[in-house]
This record gives sequence, C-alpha cells and structure tokens, in this order.
Amino acid sequence: MDFGIGSIIQIFGSLAFFIFGMKMMSEGIQRAAGSQLRGFLGNMTKNRVLGVFTGFLITALVQSSSATTVMTVSFVNAGLLSLLESAGVMMGANIGTTITGWLVSFLGFKVKLSAYSIPLFAIGVPMLFMNKGKVKYWGEFIVGFAILFLGLSALKGSVPDIKHNPEVLEWLKSFSNSGIWSRLFFVLVGTILTIVVQSSSAAMAITLTMCAQGWLPFEVSAAMILGENIGTTITAELASIVGNTAAKRSARIHSLFNVIGVTWMVIVLPLFLPVLSSFMMSIGFEDPTSKEGMALGLSAFHTSFNMLNVLIMIGFVPWLVKVATKTVKEKLDEDESNSRLQFISGNIITPELATIELQKETAHFGKVTSKMNGFLEALIQEKDEKKRRKLQKKLAKYESITDNMEVEITAYITKLADREITSDTSIRLRTYMNIANDLERIGDIYFQMGKNIEVKNEKKIYFMPEQRQNLLEMIALVSEGFEEMVTNLQVTDYASVTKEKAREIEDRINVKRNEMRTRNQDQLGEAGYPVEAAMTYNTIFSSLERVGDHLINVTESVVGEI
Repeated sequence: MDFGIGSIIQIFGSLAFFIFGMKMMSEGIQRAAGSQLRGFLGNMTKNRVLGVFTGFLITALVQSSSATTVMTVSFVNAGLLSLLESAGVMMGANIGTTITGWLVSFLGFKVKLSAYSIPLFAIGVPMLFMNKGKVKYWGEFIVGFAILFLGLSALKGSVPDIKHNPEVLEWLKSFSNSGIWSRLFFVLVGTILTIVVQSSSAAMAITLTMCAQGWLPFEVSAAMILGENIGTTITAELASIVGNTAAKRSARIHSLFNVIGVTWMVIVLPLFLPVLSSFMMSIGFEDPTSKEGMALGLSAFHTSFNMLNVLIMIGFVPWLVKVATKTVKEKLDEDESNSRLQFISGNIITPELATIELQKETAHFGKVTSKMNGFLEALIQEKDEKKRRKLQKKLAKYESITDNMEVEITAYITKLADREITSDTSIRLRTYMNIANDLERIGDIYFQMGKNIEVKNEKKIYFMPEQRQNLLEMIALVSEGFEEMVTNLQVTDYASVTKEKAREIEDRINVKRNEMRTRNQDQLGEAGYPVEAAMTYNTIFSSLERVGDHLINVTESVVGEI
C-alpha cells in the first residue's frame, strides 16, 4: 500500500473519530457524576498523598487530565483547595492519564474492536433517548467509549505497515543515532504532536499505533511519550493566559513538575529502558523492543515514569508552589483587579464543572459592587472639590465595571446554557444570572446618586447637618446589607443559606427611609429649610432604599426564591 495524501487524510479522519469519542465519553461521565466528582475532590485532598490518589482516580474515570486540572483550579479559585493541595491532585492526574495507554494497548491491539463497539452502541444509544435521571449521560459515556475504539480501529487500519514503506524507517534511523540529541529531537516531536492534536491521550494513541505497525523503535517512542508529557503542559499554559492568577500558578506547577521529570528521564533513558524491558520479560510479557510487545512496553514506561516522577517530586511540592508564586505575580492595582473577571476563563469542560468558578465570580461581583457604597459615603462627607471629583470618577468607573461584569457573566452563562445541561445546573445558572442582573442595577443606582450629588455641588446646594447625618446612618445600614449579601454569596452550598438576617436588615432600611421621608416632608414648609437640598436628599435616601431592595433580591436568589 502506497502512503500518500489519501493515507494522511484517512489518518486525520480516524484521529478525529478517536478524539470525538474521547470527548463524548469524558463529558458524559462529567455530566452524570460531576457533583460527586467535585465532592470527592474537595474531601480527599487533606494531604499530598491523598491528593495524588484523588487526581489519579478522577482522571482515570473521566479520561481527561484537562478536566481534572479545570476542576482543581476551580477549587483553588473557590478557596476550597490551596495551591499546595492542588499540586498533589495534578501529580495524580499525570498518572491517571496513563490509563488511556493501557486501554489502547490491551484492547486496541489485542482484540477485534468492532466486535465490542457494536454491542456498546446497542446498549448506549437507547439510553440517549431516555430522560430519566442521568441515564442519558451514562449513555453518552458508553457511546463515546464505543466511538473511541472504532476510531482507534480506523487509525490502525489507516497507518500502513512499515514493510510497505521501508524508506520511513531509514529516515528515522538518520535521526536516532545521535545520543541525547536524538532523544531531545523526538521529545520535541512528541511535544509538537500533542500541541497539534490538543490531547496527550490522542498523541499517545498515534504513537502506539505507529509502534504497532513497526514505524518507530522503542527508544524513539519513549522519547516521544516524554514530549507528549510536556505538550500537555504547554496546552494548559496557553489556556491559562486568559485565566486568573490561581489558574496561571496551577498551570505553572503542572509545567514545572512535567519539565523537571522529562529532563531527568531524558538523561537516564538509555539505562532505564533496558531495566524496564528485563523486568517486563521476567514477569511474562513479550519483549518491549519487539513489534508485538512494544505497545504494552510503552504503556508500562509511561506509567512507571510518571509514578517515579511523583515519588521524587512529592517532597518538593512546597518548592514548586514557591517557584510558581514567584514567577506568576499577583496584580496589585485594586481597580485593575476589580475591572475584570477573576475566576472565569475561556475554558469550559462541562457546565457542571464550571459552576464553582461562576459562583466565585458572582461573589467577586458582589464585593466589587459593595465598594460603591463606601465611595458614596466619602463623597457626601468630602468638602474638597478636587477629592469630590475623584470620588465621582470612581463611581462612574465602577458603574462601567459592573456593566462589563454583568455582560461577561451573562455571556458565559449563555455559552454554558447552549450546551446540554442537567436540570440542577440550569437552576444554578438562572440563579447566577438573576444575581448579576441585580448587582448591575445597584451599580446604576450608585452612579445616578453620584450624578445627583455632582449637580447639587455645582449649584452650590448643601445638605443640612441633620440630612447629612441621616444619610450616613442610612448608608451604614446599607453597608450591613452588603456584608450579609457578600457572606451569602461566598457560601459554597447555597442550600444552607437563610434570608432572616438579610430580611431584618432590609426592614430596618425601610423603616429608616420612612422616617427620613416623613421628617423631610414635615420640614419642607419651615423657614430656612432649602427645597432644592430637600429634593436631592429625598432622591438619595430613596435610591439607597432601592439598593436595599436589590440586596434582598440577591439573597432570595441564593435561597432559591427568585
């Protein structure tokens, strides 16, 4: 069989089939068991060893180290995991991702895949049409599993046997006889391959398929697998560019761990591979350097390398965290930090796994909005014109920030809602959208109050001492409302939130508004009581009461009443 353009297209089509199956399988299990996986991750990371085990188990289940990394970063963002704890999870994810190689080696090259894939379709496809509980998502998992192996079967058939293309082997030999430089070259090849296909598991499948067809010798394949370990970290680094500081630091820890591991293994590879080969043959496996035994040999190499790297590096986790923290600096400008989303990135694995980041972002939005109450308080008391203008600009800037945050959060929720989601996730997304809407309206109200005060000052109209004192007392009550709202938004489990305290604060705000309105109306006819000041005064305290209404709306959304 000649190897030409048609063969290349066939290979890419088979690879696309394989990747689609892996994606469907991974997303299916995440939808079916996402909340349980999140709970498991949160409860099983009390020390580094448990963290490694957790990362391994979750990655082995979802067949995606990217999904595990995104979950881990979500927990770091939410304050449920420290960077120190997250490092162990990502180390375990590196071991978990090697399971794909074993599945491909044992099943992909030992059995007739179509014989198992077709019955899986018979089981999984009917489940796709069921709306009972999570049966549909387990059906997605089963169908994805079947597609994955059909894709692998097609990949095996599309890569021609080396017997028909001996010139390829000659070409490879010319690159494989230069010692450490050859190993570094094929590490680079593996890195580029992983970046191109955006999946270390898919890159591993390609490597194993080429080995099964006799294209690659054992040493070259091992070096490529090391490169694939680096390639998956570059993908994470690129993805974290649009993320927050925690995401960047998590990606950096992952990169440091893999790059350091690949570095020492490249050096000892000529010594390590013979030892591994001897061990495998001593326990009954075929010679890993032979065409028949190479797939299992490479899977064993991939797993043993990652396990050894974890054993070596687990004691250096605090150092990795320190290096990641020093190389990824926190932005210190408060307004710059508040002007953009901190926890939401462009990386969505499934909506079920994105809700933690979204919840944390909503709490951040609440904190940003609460700052406007302080700006208003300072503006009412400030006598220096230059400082007043600065505070008015702050209110205008933060109103623009709240507008942008609502737009970005809503766009993110819409992107999630466009995908297939569970009913529980749909309710959560609707809750976050309602909260974002109320917070944006609060920003509008503070901006308008700032404009009202600006007009008052330009006209040389001044509040009376009693008016100013009443407004400050009203602002203090609203500040209590903000504190309670932010506290409720930061609670991980919204089901545990009650609205009694928020309602009590809202009632006090209403009582204070009523007292101020009655007193203001009674004094309007009195001599020396300025009408224009009274009108602005009425507008400000009425607006503050409207802020209180939106604050209680947020808590009611949290408890599920809106």
